[in-house]
Amino acid sequence: MSDGPSLSDFMRHLQAILEDSEEIPNREDRETRQFQIESAIQEAILFGNRYKELLEHGIDPFHFVRSMSNDEHPQPVSKAESLSLGHDHCSGCGTRLERDLDFCASCGAKR
Repeated sequence: MSDGPSLSDFMRHLQAILEDSEEIPNREDRETRQFQIESAIQEAILFGNRYKELLEHGIDPFHFVRSMSNDEHPQPVSKAESLSLGHDHCSGCGTRLERDLDFCASCGAKR
């Protein structure tokens, strides 16, 4: 693994922060912060358990699956940019459609 902190180190850190949160003077702020920290501790526990379970079954938890095609996917355009530019995007491949064409220039799908 790595030389960095372990999951148990992270959980101990969260528990220390949880204890320190008792000193937050505002009750609402204190409860909100404690909820956040307790949620993070629960997620760390779930992650640790799931990681161990996958390893026990011989599954690499960090195996990344690569796309079968070598096609580069265009960066998605934000909704605001799409509205301001007046462009639609192909439902098949996501490429920006040309206004004067009734099909996608990239994949040939009809509008």
